[in-house]
Amino acid sequence: MRFTISQRFFFDAAHTLKREIEAVGSRRIHGHTYHAEVWLAGQRDPVTGMVVDLGLLRRRLDEVREQLDHHLLDDVAGLHPPTLENLCLFIADALPEFRPMLARVRVWREALGDSCTLEF
Repeated sequence: MRFTISQRFFFDAAHTLKREIEAVGSRRIHGHTYHAEVWLAGQRDPVTGMVVDLGLLRRRLDEVREQLDHHLLDDVAGLHPPTLENLCLFIADALPEFRPMLARVRVWREALGDSCTLEF
């Protein structure tokens, strides 16, 4: 049997974005509340009964959140440009210890209805 577990977090951040549509508003500094969810998949350990201790994942995601929350995303090293796609990659790349189990990373902005999912 293969189990999939997940953990969510959110962060508030500002950014700019150069694009053709909605260009004026996108180029100005503006902010969003972002939500992210990371899924890990694998076998359940027969001793612990867990795929992975969610406390370990939560601790690591807290560190990732600290890099993003209340920051100007344009200035976050390794993220530019701050698109939903690049946020998914940034979060995935920040979890090398979970990489073998990483199944999916999703980032979305609830207020706008936008989302991006990176699947492995």
